Amino acid sequence: MSDISLQTKYEQLKNNLRPLERLVVSFSGGVDSTFLLKVAHDVLPNNVFAVSARSCTFPQRELDEAVAFTKSQGIEHVIVDSEELDIDGFAGNPPNRCYLCKTELLGKVRAFADSRGISHIAEGSNADDDGDYRPGLQAVRECQVLSPLRQAGLTKNEIRQLSKELGLPTWNKQSFACLSSRFPYGETITRERLRQIDLAEQFLLDNGFRQVRVRFHGNLARIETDEDGFRHLSDDAGLRHRIYAQFKTIGFDYVAMDLLGYRTGSMNETLPCTPES
Repeated sequence: MSDISLQTKYEQLKNNLRPLERLVVSFSGGVDSTFLLKVAHDVLPNNVFAVSARSCTFPQRELDEAVAFTKSQGIEHVIVDSEELDIDGFAGNPPNRCYLCKTELLGKVRAFADSRGISHIAEGSNADDDGDYRPGLQAVRECQVLSPLRQAGLTKNEIRQLSKELGLPTWNKQSFACLSSRFPYGETITRERLRQIDLAEQFLLDNGFRQVRVRFHGNLARIETDEDGFRHLSDDAGLRHRIYAQFKTIGFDYVAMDLLGYRTGSMNETLPCTPES
């Protein structure tokens, strides 16, 4: 590692994890939680456990990748059912939707930890998450869950760099957030609408897109993608027609490209002001 400051953060992370002795990691299989789980497993061998949620807001492909990783590392992995749509108020998609979801999930992770007599739980938010509206972080604080990556000051790009050096398959994985984040606040979330989003995004991924979001606006699907995705789309008129036809089959009447492209938290742009997280 040539970056001294990055090496310092990495060592700080390991030093912070070592005294915990036993740890449960809330594991989504994404870039951040995979890196956290790997480092924790290296520091606390045979004393780290992963817990993932199975729900209609979490595509099966993501869960399959999480299962494959824990199996490859020999980490005990528990999958809990977490049906967010059963949470009172969640389907109405209020601005604190992530708080409701995270509170429910971490409650189940805590129940598993208690069943094993484990005091410490950790989750994978990073230093960049302090710069956006993240109501889920309130749940993390209230549930007394550790955020080791944030504590060590590690950003997303730094985590990707360290993940590459560790040989993790997720080092260049596209960013992902649960499918509920595709809906404007106040727009009702249903299983059928989640299915539409999942099918639409899977079609784009299957057709060469890497970083995409399909945002739900009633009968209109708004696609966000990165610069590579824009080029891919502009170079292939046939692809544009296939996307339109497939999205019509899925249930959308109109398909639009967001000119600003992919960015995290774009639905927060509709809030009149950003509440404190």
